[in-house]
Amino acid sequence: MATTEHCLLCFEALSATLERRPPMSLYQVQQSWSEYSKSLSSPAVDTLPKKTLISQLSSPTSHSSTPDSSSSSLSNTTAQTTPSGDGASTPSEPADPISESPLFVTWNTISPSDDEKHLRGCIGTFSSLPLFTALPSYALTSALSDTRFSPISLRELPTLSVSVTLLTDFEPASSPLDWEIGTHGIKINFKDRGRRYGACYLPDVMVEQEWNQEEAVISAMRKGGWSGRKSAWKDVSELEVVRFKGEADHLDYEDFKKWREWEEKNGAGIKRM
Repeated sequence: MATTEHCLLCFEALSATLERRPPMSLYQVQQSWSEYSKSLSSPAVDTLPKKTLISQLSSPTSHSSTPDSSSSSLSNTTAQTTPSGDGASTPSEPADPISESPLFVTWNTISPSDDEKHLRGCIGTFSSLPLFTALPSYALTSALSDTRFSPISLRELPTLSVSVTLLTDFEPASSPLDWEIGTHGIKINFKDRGRRYGACYLPDVMVEQEWNQEEAVISAMRKGGWSGRKSAWKDVSELEVVRFKGEADHLDYEDFKKWREWEEKNGAGIKRM
């Protein structure tokens, strides 16, 4: 499952890039977070940020998971098969229960007026890649290179929330509706009038949008660029659905900022590998 450290690394990669400073590696973040967590035992220090577990979920061709409008919520995403962007340099791979995985990194802005989240960028991969390099790479790609949005700027950092989703349990569905809301994400591929289409949604998208299975499949088809009649969705050819699961964690900038301030004050003198 995704962890707080994974989310911290994404914020660290983006913050360091925008601030033009060297980024910490996943291993360094894990060391620092362990030490920081111990300091939180003091009653004078704020408690750990809450984790959000999106039970049983995985991902698609574009964290590729949103409804028709590309700027609505954390459901939109765009997948790539190889990471891009400058990742945090790491001297060695950290010892982690999960060292590699398919993944998606989603950035959202949080509206101060209503606390609503609005998608700001989401890109991931279905390939299983080492997390210590893939996470910072996709954190930057989703923040700076999602073509649906302008690149995230330094002044936007305080408004951001990041979500990391690790994908698991990919399997072909026996039919387009052979999957469960709240458990599975879907990746679809089909052909219509000589053109091939594809798209995907993460598991949380269907829950957030309150879709049933048929609505989700049709929305994914629309997302992939299909413009046929809604009632004709079953008439397309070679419609294949892959279902998957995924576990996610999220972190708001405020929690990243508290950790980063502690790191700058207390971690500078600690020799990190």
